[in-house]
Amino acid sequence: MPSSHVTEPSRQTPVYGEYEVVVVGGGPAGIAAAIAAGRSGRSTICIERYGFCGGAGTAAGLSTFCGLHAVIHGQHEQIVHGIADDILARLTRMDGLNKPHLTIRDQILAQAYDISAFKIAADELLAEANVHMLFHAFATGAVMASDERIEAVLVETKSGRFAVRGRIFIDGSGDGDLAAWSGVPYEVGDGAGNMLYPATMFRINGVDPKKAGRAWELVPKLMEEAEARGRTFPRKKPIVRPQRNPIEWRANLTQIKNPSGTAVSGIDARELSYGEVEGRKQCWDTFQFIKETTPGFDQAYIVEIAPQIGIRETRRVRGEYVLTEDDILGCRDFADTIGVQGWPVEAHIKGDVKFVFAPKDSRGFNEIPYRIIVPKKVDNLLVAGRCASMSHEGQSSARVSGPCFIMGQAAGTAADLSLKANVAPRALDVAALQRRLRADGANLGPSVR
Repeated sequence: MPSSHVTEPSRQTPVYGEYEVVVVGGGPAGIAAAIAAGRSGRSTICIERYGFCGGAGTAAGLSTFCGLHAVIHGQHEQIVHGIADDILARLTRMDGLNKPHLTIRDQILAQAYDISAFKIAADELLAEANVHMLFHAFATGAVMASDERIEAVLVETKSGRFAVRGRIFIDGSGDGDLAAWSGVPYEVGDGAGNMLYPATMFRINGVDPKKAGRAWELVPKLMEEAEARGRTFPRKKPIVRPQRNPIEWRANLTQIKNPSGTAVSGIDARELSYGEVEGRKQCWDTFQFIKETTPGFDQAYIVEIAPQIGIRETRRVRGEYVLTEDDILGCRDFADTIGVQGWPVEAHIKGDVKFVFAPKDSRGFNEIPYRIIVPKKVDNLLVAGRCASMSHEGQSSARVSGPCFIMGQAAGTAADLSLKANVAPRALDVAALQRRLRADGANLGPSVR
């Protein structure tokens, strides 16, 4: 009987380069982390699996910034600043940014952008910060100097396998890949194996904006009526909204399940492969319904199905603090705040989406503690983005782009200050970090004035 394994010969892996700060992943968290570290004068590399940055905002077709705003005592206000402002300004200059629009039953603001403009804006800002980009590089493992210290991250490229050495590493992979490879404890799902369901986004072109009108209100009603007649859809609460040019609309209304009905796992190659095919099927099926039933869409066509499934949750790294649903809905303050966020708890459950907002009479946002980006066990690692230290419910809120920008900027800044003080990030003087973040335009909330 053939063995289920093969034995690879030992090998020496060439070093691609040595950097002070190594960022894995070029999503919102990775972008902000690399820019912050690069602007601080640190030799910085950002390793990205695709040929462009943006993470779910580009590769998964999201095309909308969520979590930049909050509802503060009934008033809508942008609360995420710092590097996020630089990105918004660059997109505005490129005419690639919509004005904020109400979403989730008109309860909070989000902001749509042109995907190509976001790619270019990220390129420009990273280059201006002297960040070395390594595209088409898939991080595959870690080389440990000790149980507590990473020496290098291993990457596979079209040029072969390389090691990238660093002094401080920032895991912005979304999946907590580098943290997991280096032995940091983590959790997956809600404790019973259930993760937030992923989705496949697609964009529709050829829409007649005059005939379509406020079709984002009509499509959910049409779907409800069809369901009453026996038609089935992947999930309730669809999002179908116009892009920068109103002849193009984005559609977020799929939900990718295994044949068993559980969420497809973003860290399982077999499930991801199944999910990509299933997601495209759902895109085509739901598009046909919209085209046949919705005014203004009769001549429409799918211009793009996102290059990958939009993964909402996989690993959540265990850090020095775990951000919870109670912290979010209770609008909690933290002495070690690195920023604020006010997105609701957004639980993608089987066949539906559940939204829970902070009380209407509240200030509508919570502070984000530095401790959630400081993982246990490994001393020269920070974790930023949806894989940071949060509970299943807490992550369903703080995983969106606004908080990811916050965590990334804090991680890149903390890397610089840790190197300057010659201390591990967990031993960093948080007050010094807060002073730098405030000087760089970040909003830290009422705990730090």
